[in-house]
Amino acid sequence: MSPISLSPNRREVLAATAAAGVISLLPQALHAATDAEAIRPFTFSFPDEDLADLRRRVAATRWPKSETVADASQGVQLSTIQKLARYWATDYDWKRCEAQLKALPHFVTEIDGLDIHFIHVRSKHENALPLIVTHGWPGSIIEQLKIIDPLTNPTKHGASASDAFDIVVPSLPGYGFSGKPTVTGWDTPRIARAWVTLMKRLGYTNFVAAGGDVGAQVGDELGVQAPPGLLGVHSNMPGTLPADISKALNLHEPAPAGLSADEQNAWNQLELFYKKGLGYANEMSLRPQTLYALEDSPVGLAAWILDHDAGSYAMIARSIDGQPEGLTPDDVLDNITFYWLTKTAVSSARLYWDASATAKKGFFDVKGVNTIPFAVSAFPDEIYTAPKSWAEKAYPKLIHYNKLPKGTHFAAWEQPQFYSEEVRASFRQLRSA
Repeated sequence: MSPISLSPNRREVLAATAAAGVISLLPQALHAATDAEAIRPFTFSFPDEDLADLRRRVAATRWPKSETVADASQGVQLSTIQKLARYWATDYDWKRCEAQLKALPHFVTEIDGLDIHFIHVRSKHENALPLIVTHGWPGSIIEQLKIIDPLTNPTKHGASASDAFDIVVPSLPGYGFSGKPTVTGWDTPRIARAWVTLMKRLGYTNFVAAGGDVGAQVGDELGVQAPPGLLGVHSNMPGTLPADISKALNLHEPAPAGLSADEQNAWNQLELFYKKGLGYANEMSLRPQTLYALEDSPVGLAAWILDHDAGSYAMIARSIDGQPEGLTPDDVLDNITFYWLTKTAVSSARLYWDASATAKKGFFDVKGVNTIPFAVSAFPDEIYTAPKSWAEKAYPKLIHYNKLPKGTHFAAWEQPQFYSEEVRASFRQLRSA
């Protein structure tokens, strides 16, 4: 089948494409587009041999001795990773997740010389608001699977048709099914510009954006760039740190005096993260190519992904230990297996190198989103729970702020109902724009 370039009558073209079916393609064998701006349907298949090889590698893991402490202060605990590995090598079913992915419409388009993959689901409801949602690291499009139906089909989930979204879920460069950059420079400002191009190419003149982790950085950058048509941004990991707080944390100085209770809580969370939780980010920012082991050992990759932040690791460890909450072992393995099968452990890490090469602000610093309406959902076990006082100063056009009762770093993935409700509430007042 030749590539399909979307005409102004996009809905009919997409419907015809879906009815006709498309050729099954491996991620490494995409169609060559005759038109650089073509929207190309994308399907995928992973050979059974790859899954058999994965199980063999997991079963053949050379295990170290157990940690010498009784807690997670030395990293992912041996008992936790061994339980996950046993399940991965025996009973885990990747085909279930693959079927979920295949049930959605996937596309690729070349932007700035790189193939960008995205899921695009249009709502059946009229006047749906276009929304682009960006995942982070160590996430992927797997993070967003649970929110697609609640946001595109709100009436099925107890919400109003007037809250419907058309949703676009792209894979970051070097992640999932997107192309792996062969040159430097794919930092968050460039990704934000690419997302604007993508939304325009899909025919959307107005849209909103959301994301966490790297996706939150992209959201902040969209807000800084303030492109025409961007109506608002939602974040569950916003950049709100005042300059004095950021300076003190980076220099390991005491907290400034006069912090409120919420501000002190945020300081305590951040102080712990800056002292003990930044190892992965430092390595990927400085030496991503050194992470060969992640491409060679599934268990090495799994441990690297699990050891992101204290809150999410504690929740995942409890789930692996038989106390399911938020993310199940299947959820966790879906994401890790996706990284493994797409061979993106190192290419995804390079985004941190590119971003750190040009970044003028830290992860959590105020970025300067001065003119775009902004919404913040503060989850209690995120890396830090952004206080409203900081959010109001960081985002002069703050249109929504809410503290949630439960949730860690992976809000959309772990708490899809809360997250969907927050996104609807955040953008409700912008729909008439």
